[in-house]
Amino acid sequence: MRRAAVLLMGPTGAGKSDLALTLAERLPFEIISVDSALVYRGMDIGTAKPSAAIRARIPHHLIDIRDPVTTYSAGEFVRDAGLAMEQIWSRGRQPLLVGGTMLYFHALTEGIAELPAGDVRVRADIDRDAVARGWPAVHADLARIDPEAGLRIHANDSQRIQRALEVFRLTGRTITQLQSLRASVFAETEVQEIALVPDRAVLHANIAARFRAMLAAGLLDEVRGLFARGDLTREHPSMRAVGYRQIWSYLEGSSSLADAETKAIVATRQLAKRQLTWLRRRPRARLLEAAHPNVAQGLVDALSRSIFAGWT
Repeated sequence: MRRAAVLLMGPTGAGKSDLALTLAERLPFEIISVDSALVYRGMDIGTAKPSAAIRARIPHHLIDIRDPVTTYSAGEFVRDAGLAMEQIWSRGRQPLLVGGTMLYFHALTEGIAELPAGDVRVRADIDRDAVARGWPAVHADLARIDPEAGLRIHANDSQRIQRALEVFRLTGRTITQLQSLRASVFAETEVQEIALVPDRAVLHANIAARFRAMLAAGLLDEVRGLFARGDLTREHPSMRAVGYRQIWSYLEGSSSLADAETKAIVATRQLAKRQLTWLRRRPRARLLEAAHPNVAQGLVDALSRSIFAGWT
């Protein structure tokens, strides 16, 4: 069977989910979520998670697969998405990857290096060296070991210097060498990239209306329940998601609810701007106006002629 994949990308609030549902209702797709927040259970309203009824009607993957107290890396996502795609192809269908976590899309298409897990003792050794000699001196050590990383990483970027040296001490190979070995999971797959690019004013209006609708639907109570668990903090990646972190600040007493709402809307607009900047730099992405009345039918027709040509 022909192995293909469609990547439906776009900023938050652009209408990706609704378009994906239309495509999956009319073509033999299964949806893979490309969203770093949808992986977490109990985070439904603030992530605009598809309802159980929708997910029962149209198969979705990589939703509700982690508890919010756990972390979920880009490497884990690539592994899980690869497995989901293999399962979808085995059923004679095609994967439709939908979301706005651009790091995940980048890892899928460009590959991700197999790097070792962090080692507390090695990091402590590097930290002690930095305290004694300073990070610029430690950076000079890195530059001697891995000249490319030395040029790529700033002398004051302690986190990346530490990680590059840690990788070398654990593996005996430089981080540059290991990153050069990465391979895309799409190596033998026909890939089509589609990016929804909405009008800025319309997008901003949608973002504000969407967040206020989330509040009306019970977002405050949802975050309050997570807050009351006692095992989560503002430092957990799940609670750093836009909307959740602003409500969390309100529950901690460091802002008013009105201030949290304003900050969440502003933060979402900033996120959307970064997402759009990334999308416009994608050389293979087909940019589509999100509000165009025929965008769904146009995509159905185009995909029917391309990856579903001769489909039975």
